[in-house]
Amino acid sequence: MRARISNPLATVRNLGILAHVDAGKTTVTERMLYLAGATHKRGEVHDGTTVTDFDQQERERGITIFAAAVSCDWDGHRVNLIDTPGHVDFSDEVERSLRVLDGAIAVFDGVAGVEPQSEAVWRRADRYGVPRVAFVNKLDRAGADLDTAVESIRRRLHPAPLVVQLPIGREDGFTGVVDLLAMRALVWDGTGGYASVPVPDDLLDEARRRRRRLEEAVSELHAGALEEFCAEPSVSEATLLAALRDLTRTGEAVVVLCGSAYRDRGVEPLLDAVVRYLPSPLDVPAVRGQGGEVRPADPDAPAAALAFKVSATATGRLTYVRVYSGTLRKGDTMLDAGTGRTERIGRILRVQADRHTEVERAFAGDIVALVGPKAARTGTTLCAPGAPVLLEPPGATEPVVSVAVEPRRSIDADRLAAALARLAEEDPSLAVRSDAETGQTVLSGMGELHLEVAAEKLRRDHRLEVNVGRPQVAYRETVVRGVRGLLYRHVKQDGGAGQFAHVVIDVEPFEEGAFAFASTVTGGRVPREYVRAVEAGCRDALAAGPLGGHPVTGVRVTLTDGATHSKDSSDLAFRTAGRLALREALRACEMRLLEPVVEVTVTVPDDMAGGVLGDLTARRGRVSGSQGRAGAVVITAVVPLAEVFGYATRLRSRTQGRGTFTTRPAGYAPAR
Repeated sequence: MRARISNPLATVRNLGILAHVDAGKTTVTERMLYLAGATHKRGEVHDGTTVTDFDQQERERGITIFAAAVSCDWDGHRVNLIDTPGHVDFSDEVERSLRVLDGAIAVFDGVAGVEPQSEAVWRRADRYGVPRVAFVNKLDRAGADLDTAVESIRRRLHPAPLVVQLPIGREDGFTGVVDLLAMRALVWDGTGGYASVPVPDDLLDEARRRRRRLEEAVSELHAGALEEFCAEPSVSEATLLAALRDLTRTGEAVVVLCGSAYRDRGVEPLLDAVVRYLPSPLDVPAVRGQGGEVRPADPDAPAAALAFKVSATATGRLTYVRVYSGTLRKGDTMLDAGTGRTERIGRILRVQADRHTEVERAFAGDIVALVGPKAARTGTTLCAPGAPVLLEPPGATEPVVSVAVEPRRSIDADRLAAALARLAEEDPSLAVRSDAETGQTVLSGMGELHLEVAAEKLRRDHRLEVNVGRPQVAYRETVVRGVRGLLYRHVKQDGGAGQFAHVVIDVEPFEEGAFAFASTVTGGRVPREYVRAVEAGCRDALAAGPLGGHPVTGVRVTLTDGATHSKDSSDLAFRTAGRLALREALRACEMRLLEPVVEVTVTVPDDMAGGVLGDLTARRGRVSGSQGRAGAVVITAVVPLAEVFGYATRLRSRTQGRGTFTTRPAGYAPAR
């Protein structure tokens, strides 16, 4: 449709597609690629023909599991897209993508509005300061309503939603939108094209009212628009465009568009909005290293890139990076700023989901895949050896669900260990450990589906037959009532230099999920280096609590006194004393077992809500709210994670397959 061109940095857009599962993210991405001429056929999720959901499991399950990067050109701009998962089990994949993006499209279902996971990814985007535009999708569905969806954005996400379109028709009769800035109607003909025509007479008054409402809302937030609003009869289209761009990039407001991606309606204006409102790499603040170094988005500056994804393919190991400054060239040697190792760039690839095109160099603002780095991991900073800089890595969520994995044939034990290590390398939200007590290999992740997908990758990609045990949740222990003045003396003599350490500690409850250590020792009775050793020993002791050997959290330890020996005291002696003292203190404390809990949002028909409420209560759930929505009830409850296993099957049987639910981690709570 449009010629592919070489874009300068100001015409680059790096953005992600964010939404709740089944809101239509992948369909939106597919239509954008098709309309921009990057693909020649519309991909469909239900047919398994999408570009971004290229993995066999994604096509079989009909959901996005792995973030996929694609690119297209639109109106002289290079648009780099990352289609992210919507299921909560893969929220870390979203987190890693958001870390390297300059903007995002938040997709909402026109019937459901803001759903739990769309709210969760919105908060993650807030944390990284990623500007967004909103797209209310599926307006052709029964019950879809733009105003209701916008109100849910206002109420649950708390930005100022600025609606720039008015739908033409409802549900099956949805045929187009009125552009409130240009005051023109965009009508799609059903064959993939659209026409810009005058606003229909029956919508003209409503369009004028909404245009005036938009002018008022923008003027309340933008000084330039306010000045024109007060001086002129109306605010011009050019002033509104400039104001909307400023408000989007500062995060003070979100521009809202609408359409139906599946029906090919509303996607072209969405692409125009991406170009108009979302920032280029030049419009966002220069990236800063953890030491305060500044790296501008300049191809001539020292090179700096952040790895946000590692993938093993049939052709080798790919390291996906966002280039923040400088230029990467094929054959360059880069410094891994975290480890001090050097990595050589063998090839640079432009990525189109599972297809790649080799290029000679990548510039600041590019998102590319590198072949060559062998030790780089997610979060690794690759930089010019002469100008080291360490960039902040993406955040990682601690796994909460575990399964025991073992090979069906004992001769495959080494192959299984190597395959699990590769899975954990590709997905940092997976953790692999060996249980010292049982000898089992334990795989931990973010949920049942996450672990199910990992096990299937072992079978398909690595050709390993494995047995997977029932998931186990990660319990914690915490202090309810502490102890004061616990004295521990560590003395060991076995010939030669001995070990001597004398410590006195107080142990008390602390904020949930945290550990604090302090020393009030005066007079040099315990030298500073030994205080650090005591703290290290205390941290060692937190690995296994007295109730069941679970990690201990929510505790504060204060070293109040101690004594040393001129010859026998050492770091090792005080570390050992700190570890054993805290273990003894925890046995004397009143402890409580904590279990992970999740917020469960269940959507069921009105007449089936009673049985679902009773089942949630039987699962030790605490119902926090219920809300009616178009013949259905949305129930929100906090439920122990251990009680959620198998709930999908139970819910389907209770609701004749009509009920759905989603979960998201809600921390830890006392086990009941």
